[in-house]
Amino acid sequence: MRVSVCVGDYAAVPYCIPGLELNVFSMEELCYCIKENAFLLDFSLMNDELIDWIERQCGLKDLAKELYHLAHKSGSLSAFASAILVYTGLYDESVIGETEQVLKKGAGLSTMEKRKSQVDYLVRKKKFLPALRGYDKLLKNWGELEKDQERQAAASTRAAIFHNKGVAYAGLMLYDSAAECFLAAYELSGSGDDYTEYLAAKRLELPESDYVAFAAGHPKNYQYALDLEKRLEQLTQDWEVQPEYLTLYNRRELRGRDRQKYLEENDNLLQVLKSSYRKSMT
Repeated sequence: MRVSVCVGDYAAVPYCIPGLELNVFSMEELCYCIKENAFLLDFSLMNDELIDWIERQCGLKDLAKELYHLAHKSGSLSAFASAILVYTGLYDESVIGETEQVLKKGAGLSTMEKRKSQVDYLVRKKKFLPALRGYDKLLKNWGELEKDQERQAAASTRAAIFHNKGVAYAGLMLYDSAAECFLAAYELSGSGDDYTEYLAAKRLELPESDYVAFAAGHPKNYQYALDLEKRLEQLTQDWEVQPEYLTLYNRRELRGRDRQKYLEENDNLLQVLKSSYRKSMT
């Protein structure tokens, strides 16, 4: 039987976190929302209504006093949130430190930039399918979010969204869709890096002969294509000294020496790859 001990009382009246529009009934629920949505939080969290809720509904007068001091003495959002996380004790120091860094990084960002950062985090964690849904939602609500930024800054953010959406598609090996996104990013940003990524996606999408014909048919591609080939050559050299590559390379010898063991290890490797792929789709 598993027993969970809560800090403070379970609230009779929930607190609605501003900006997230989420109701919480306990300190643990509040901490979970802070950790999971740190990218979206702003100074609206530091308000007397929350402090009063913690004191009256959760019965934590000492914490409320500490938070009141932070809220009214120019305390930072990261310090305010960290005080809640540390007092409740739901997470260890590493998680609290990571959350604090996210809050510091997000200080001063617009709503659009905060939401983009949250989706970017999914890409870094290789959660590609949820990331694509997140980017599509950002683009769908673009008109409303764009009000938070100047036009030039908004265009830059939109280009970055398309770029990272291309990264997510590439992670799923959907190179045709990745190429479309990188091209859209280039048309907004004019960045040579975006165009090089576009060519890289086309190179992965097309058979080699078709890619050569594609590159030759666009004269302006020459320098970008040349730079891409140099990058690929360097990446190949770097990859060939990695332990993962050496392990795979040495498997050739195992295939001839002990085919049964070779097949068994293949099955294990496939299970690892399948598990990794499933995680990227959830």
